[in-house]
Amino acid sequence: MAPLSLDALRDEMSAETDLLIVQDLDGVCMPLVKDPLTRSLRADYVQAAAAMQNKFSVLTNGEHEGRRGVNRLVEKALGDNQKAQQEGLYLPGLAAGGVQFQDRFGMVCHPGVSDEEMSFLESVPQRMEDLLRFKLSQVLPDLQGQALEEELKLAILDTQVSPTINLNSLFSRIQGDVDRQKQLQLMLSDLMDALMSAAAEAGLPKSFFLHVAPNLGLDASGEERIKPAVPGDVGTTDIQFMLKGAIKEVGLLVLINRHIAQKTGTAPLGERFNVRNAPHDHQALLDLCHQHIKRDAIPMLVGVGDTVTSTPCPLGNGWLRGGSDRGFLTLLQQLGASYDRPARVVLVDSSHGEVDRPNLSNSQLSGISDPDDPLRFDCLVKGGPNEYVDWFKTLPHSCTDAE
Repeated sequence: MAPLSLDALRDEMSAETDLLIVQDLDGVCMPLVKDPLTRSLRADYVQAAAAMQNKFSVLTNGEHEGRRGVNRLVEKALGDNQKAQQEGLYLPGLAAGGVQFQDRFGMVCHPGVSDEEMSFLESVPQRMEDLLRFKLSQVLPDLQGQALEEELKLAILDTQVSPTINLNSLFSRIQGDVDRQKQLQLMLSDLMDALMSAAAEAGLPKSFFLHVAPNLGLDASGEERIKPAVPGDVGTTDIQFMLKGAIKEVGLLVLINRHIAQKTGTAPLGERFNVRNAPHDHQALLDLCHQHIKRDAIPMLVGVGDTVTSTPCPLGNGWLRGGSDRGFLTLLQQLGASYDRPARVVLVDSSHGEVDRPNLSNSQLSGISDPDDPLRFDCLVKGGPNEYVDWFKTLPHSCTDAE
């Protein structure tokens, strides 16, 4: 089936009285950049998101609050640090993979997260810095002094509940040197494994996991595979130290549960349902929905993401599929099919930014999908975040009149 145009998708959405857009952020409504502190949002996007009210939620592995949080980008876009809170213009939804919830007035909470977990997370950025300083001396021995300190600042994302190491700036120092890029990826994997061991020693052996972005799906032990650098595609750029349960597909159910509660006054999966107490298996999540949610309560679902990967298995048998948006987009598609309700998957081309990514220019979607891929994209936004935002800002006029 040929992909829908954005205009055709908007027509479908405007015909629905119950709609929920679940949208990723980086690479979707703003370009990917090497230094996340340089990200920016458009003011017209922020205003449009607010106008959609309970028809729109974000689902991101980034965070709402802190100096690196998206809330700072909202305030910057509006040119006012008070307006967003006063008028409810913050982006509502789940961040940090699903463990950080925010309403549109910027009220943030972390359902299901313990004080002990928060305390350990507070120590992680310094642990990252100490380990990375040591390990970089082995992989990039010429990187010393002030240059090293600057790279450490760029690489370590000191977010509250999903501290991350980002290799983009380091990759730019060895552009085109695929072998050394792979060495950096392996170094990062070893470093993050050391943090997992430290958590276990602190009495938190089952509290955290490592989110690899982009990834090649799960290995036999259930851990996310690194996507090795190849010419033209740097592969894995980040590994996040995340709380168990911070998985976007679980977050999707949390958002649907909240959406139904807002509309009907009753949360079908329970008022306390969150990503920490939910199952993680796709089939278990589908079963949970069908046990507790009736068909007429399911809104039209529109999932928007940019990070989906597929590469041939090195052994020659099948495909390695991953990407941080694949899980929630797949579950959204499955929910639509199993409930016989409209559900659309939108993929935005994030190759236009500063990070090397596969693009949507070829019909095969090489590096993104494959002929046997169960995930099907209903709408391809080849113009990237700018085209998406230009379209998104037209939605309030079309999709808020149907009620």
